[in-house]
Amino acid sequence: MQATVRSFDPVTRSGTVLLDDGTELSYDDLAFAAGGIRLLRIGQRVRIEVVGEGAARHVGYLTIATLSGR
Repeated sequence: MQATVRSFDPVTRSGTVLLDDGTELSYDDLAFAAGGIRLLRIGQRVRIEVVGEGAARHVGYLTIATLSGR
């Protein structure tokens, strides 16, 4: 699935993305590292995997949408 970067903190390597339906999901440094990327920009399109359900739903990994992913 694809999403748009809403926030990114380069120090903690965490932030949030917006799904196309407007849902905001968080990602942590583990999800960031799993995608093998080094930097994100706000507004950038990313490919993500969503894990968990309900309030625990979050991004399991993300990568830049134009790069080959999982």
